[in-house]
Amino acid sequence: MKLTINGEQCEVTAATLAALLTELDYEGGWLATALNGEVVPARQRDGCALTDGDRIEILAPMKGG
Repeated sequence: MKLTINGEQCEVTAATLAALLTELDYEGGWLATALNGEVVPARQRDGCALTDGDRIEILAPMKGG
C-alpha cells in the first residue's frame, strides 16, 4: 500500500496505524499521530485502518540541543 508519511511517499504492508508504527520502528511512550489531518489517540491506533493514499503524520521527541 502507498502512503504519504511525514510528507514522503512510502510503500508499506501495515494495515493499521499501530502496525505501521511497528513496521517503521517507532517506539517509545510518547508519539503523536494523525491520519489525513485528524489526530489519532494512542488508544485508537490498533483499530485505525489504513487505506491506499492515506496521509500519516508521526511526531516524536528528539534529543539534542
